[in-house]
Amino acid sequence: MNSKIAIITGGSRGLGRNTAIKLAEQGVDVILTYRSQAAEAQAVVAAITALGRKAVALQLDVADSRNFAGFAVQVSQALASTWQRERFDYLVNNAGTGMHASIAETSEAVFDEMVNVHLKGVFFLTQRLLPLMADGGRIVNISSGLARFALPGFAAYGAMKAAVETLTRYLAKELGPRGISANAVAPGAIETDFGGGRVRDNAELNGFVASQTALGRAGLPDDIGGVIAALLASGTGWINGQRIEASGGMFL
Repeated sequence: MNSKIAIITGGSRGLGRNTAIKLAEQGVDVILTYRSQAAEAQAVVAAITALGRKAVALQLDVADSRNFAGFAVQVSQALASTWQRERFDYLVNNAGTGMHASIAETSEAVFDEMVNVHLKGVFFLTQRLLPLMADGGRIVNISSGLARFALPGFAAYGAMKAAVETLTRYLAKELGPRGISANAVAPGAIETDFGGGRVRDNAELNGFVASQTALGRAGLPDDIGGVIAALLASGTGWINGQRIEASGGMFL
């Protein structure tokens, strides 16, 4: 029986890296993308290989849809050379950038960057990769708790993630005839280098997050990677078109 293969965008660090390792631990092979940190990406490949799984790292800037056709060719080549396959099974649209600015302070350029990374990139990369995805596959899009609750300074980011959640339901509906499911995972505040590492490194912010979270702390990458891996495990295939928040009970 062939192993399952997952594509994870932004898999060289943070939640993407954690997801890649978690999937490898449950027997899934990985194609991960990185934007500029080639050494970090190769370290993830080495970690996955050490777990007895196969992994390939490919460079991709999800903000530039002009790259997607060439990236799809690279994916096809990697599938053929590493796995002797034509199809992959899982797509995790994880890559993203953070921003913090009030509505009054948000420039059009920054807004456009948020659109390109978090919405246009997800839409058109998924579109481009669908011909390479096996029937019965699964898509997980990364949203955010900020699509449910509002914190000043995250209007543009939160709006993009709300759009991704709507897109996820449309993917589930349109891809149902192929047996492909689509769900969104919405993390709460997580201690990573995302957004400049504010949740991890700012003690006051970290304490605020903990005080507003039912489980009494900020999230860790392990809290999210495990949720995504669970959504791609054998027993969760009937979950479809859902927004699953993994925030420890933030702002309940």
